[in-house]
Amino acid sequence: DFEAHDFLEDLEGAPTIRIALRFELRDGSARFDYAGTSDQVPFPLNAVFGVTLSGVYYALRAVTDPTIPMNEGCFRPLSVSAPEGSLLNPRRPAPVSGGNVETSMRNADVVLRALARAAPGRVPACSGGTMSNVMLGGTLPGGRTWSFYETNGCGMGARPTSDGLSGIHAHMTNTLNTPIEAIEREFPLRVVRYELAERTGGNGRHRGGDGLIRSLELTEGCSQATLLADRHAVQPCGAEGGEPGACGRHSLMRAGGETPLPAKTSLPIEPGDVLTIQTPGGGGYGSATADRSKPNRAAQSKSTTRIALRRGE
Repeated sequence: DFEAHDFLEDLEGAPTIRIALRFELRDGSARFDYAGTSDQVPFPLNAVFGVTLSGVYYALRAVTDPTIPMNEGCFRPLSVSAPEGSLLNPRRPAPVSGGNVETSMRNADVVLRALARAAPGRVPACSGGTMSNVMLGGTLPGGRTWSFYETNGCGMGARPTSDGLSGIHAHMTNTLNTPIEAIEREFPLRVVRYELAERTGGNGRHRGGDGLIRSLELTEGCSQATLLADRHAVQPCGAEGGEPGACGRHSLMRAGGETPLPAKTSLPIEPGDVLTIQTPGGGGYGSATADRSKPNRAAQSKSTTRIALRRGE
C-alpha cells in the first residue's frame, strides 16, 4: 500500500483543505481510496467525482507504457472511491467551478506522489500545482462590455533524468498562453511584463522549472478582477531530496504603491492599475549538486532557448 496527501489553501490563504489518498496494488488491480479527504467546502473548490476520476486516469497514464493505445481496457483494473460529501465527491448543491482547475491540479499532485512511491525513478517532482486563473471584465466608456479569462503556466517539476521545463502548462491545464498581441488588440489591457520568474524552481540534482510573471495594466473603463490560484502558502515539493519550488504571489500596483493580493480574491481595478501574477516554480529532483544561484540548466540546453523581451520606452 502507498499513501500520499497534500493541501489546498482556503479563502484566507491557510492550507486547511486536505486531499488524502491510499493506493493499493492487488493481483493485477489498483485501488485508489480518498478516505481522509476534507469534507466539501462552501466555496467553489469542490470537484465533482468525474474530475477526480480524470486526475487518477491522467496520472496513471503518465507513468505507464506510452505505446499502449488509450482505451477502456486501460482503466478496467482500477477502482476509485471518495467519500460522498467530501471535497472530491460533493453532494448537491455544492459550488464546483474551481474544482475543475485548482482542485484537479492538487489531485494530480497527490496521485503522482503516491505512484512515485510505487514506481521510484519514474515520476517527476511536483509541478507548480495551480492554473493561476485570471478573470477580468468590465465596461468601456462607450458602454461596450468585455470579459477576459486565462490560465498561466508554471514551473514543471524536475524529472528523474533532467531539469523541469519553465513557464509551461503542466498536468490538468492543457492550454496555451494567450499571445500579447491578441490581448492588447481585443481588450483594454496592456501587457507590461511577461517573463520567467528566475530561480523559482527548486534546487536539486535536477532543478525544477521556473514559474512565470505576467503583469496586466487596465487602460480604460472600469473593471472587476478575480484571481483563483494556489501554492501561495505551501511550496511545490521536491522529490528524492530535491528542494521545493517557490510559492506564487499576486500584487496590485497603483498610484499609492504596490499591494500584495491573496491567491483567491476579487477586486475592482481602475485605469492605470497593474495586476501582477507570479506563478510557482517546480520542485527539484535528487540531492542538490549545484548552487541554487545558477539558472535552470534546462533553459540552457540545446533544445531550449530563452529570449528576454523588454517593452520599448
